[in-house]
Amino acid sequence: MTMLTTTSTPSGVPQDNVASFTATRRFYDDANFPKGFHRCGDFTQKEAELLETHGVALKALAEGTMLPRTADEQRFVDVINGSQTASAPMEKLWIKYLTLAQGRPFYAVVGTNLVRTAETEEYLDTLDVEADASDEDEEPEAEEKA
Repeated sequence: MTMLTTTSTPSGVPQDNVASFTATRRFYDDANFPKGFHRCGDFTQKEAELLETHGVALKALAEGTMLPRTADEQRFVDVINGSQTASAPMEKLWIKYLTLAQGRPFYAVVGTNLVRTAETEEYLDTLDVEADASDEDEEPEAEEKA
């Protein structure tokens, strides 16, 4: 007769009975993804479903408000802290989410006013003076008669 043994986590809960990255509610980020993860166009359907299902647990682990209960969760925390590189799909997904949540760079729209520094103004003034001086030195070209 063989006896089945389970390993315990620091919290004392047997690891076999604990699923990694479990959450009791769905995860939404209306501030950064107001249309949802499925409709934003940045995540695949599978990634969006994983974020919604496990995002609350991932966020809690990343922020330190929840302690890791399994080896997978501990590795996730180590990746977030920078002591290991991301290799598991859940780790890569959370890093992708964090990168996209920071926002895309904003590029100026044509016609926006740019604030000029004093150095730029001085440089532009010298260009105007030089252009005026070169215009005075040139003699008007004689028109050719046909």
